[in-house]
Amino acid sequence: MTESHLGGGFSRRDFLRRASVLGAAAASAPVLLSACESTGSSGSDVLSKAKKAGYINVGIAGEIPYGYTDKSGRITGEAPEVARAVFKKLGVPNLKAKQVDFDSLIQSLDAGDFDMVAAGMDIEPARCKHATFSIPDYQAPVAFLVPKGNPKNVTNFADAKKTGVKIAAEIGAVEITYATSSGVSSGQIETFSTPNEMLSAVTSGRVYAAMLTDISLASLVKDNPTAKVEVTPGFKPVIGGKPQAEVGGFVFRQDESSLVSAFNAQLKTLHSNGEWLKIVKPFGFTADNLPPAGLTTAQLCSGS
Repeated sequence: MTESHLGGGFSRRDFLRRASVLGAAAASAPVLLSACESTGSSGSDVLSKAKKAGYINVGIAGEIPYGYTDKSGRITGEAPEVARAVFKKLGVPNLKAKQVDFDSLIQSLDAGDFDMVAAGMDIEPARCKHATFSIPDYQAPVAFLVPKGNPKNVTNFADAKKTGVKIAAEIGAVEITYATSSGVSSGQIETFSTPNEMLSAVTSGRVYAAMLTDISLASLVKDNPTAKVEVTPGFKPVIGGKPQAEVGGFVFRQDESSLVSAFNAQLKTLHSNGEWLKIVKPFGFTADNLPPAGLTTAQLCSGS
């Protein structure tokens, strides 16, 4: 999952865009989320105020497995749990979250509704113009959700182009850019607001496939065990001669360099000491999802 070259760069894939039943429940039950005032406006102020308050305000999109509220009311998912671990090391023991639509996360961040986005958002140039990203937190390949047995054998964008099948995508998703850059006609792509809507489009036959990250789709299938669908193996589209993995991170306002630096130092430690793997394993992440060695946020923001 968050992140696109479309729509001002504010919305995303999924990917891991993508509210599941739990995500939808969270959206309809605001008592589960804490919509709080921002704890600050500059990096140093945010961290110092968060330490005094005992919590940091974060934005989520209700997308499993990236950031959502579980049945017990706990804010969880890969991004919140990693953020929770980082901020505990920075002297902030708790998170409070506000859930908004994925394509509103950066606007809401800039408006001061929260102090960081913890929602599994891809790092890419359009978004970098409006926000500051952490170091890369994870990578995830693209995959397709297809009918059981994948009768048309669509496993990559070349197959989609050749067969001419209809494909569901999340509104503003980076997968749309990947697909059209790979020769898939824009007329083949239908956009939807949530992963559940995409799942319904596949099961009803409105589209043949849906595209998101493999982790997001695997979670979607797990939460809908009776759906007669499967997830194809993940792949990295080759755009401009370069394989493209969806690499995501945490998002901060542009004036928060001190907060970002402190956060990055602890996140890097989690990656290197093995703690990150323990944190993210319950959400379907493995060592294969660690960000590529040597890849920087600056490179991703420049599109290089």
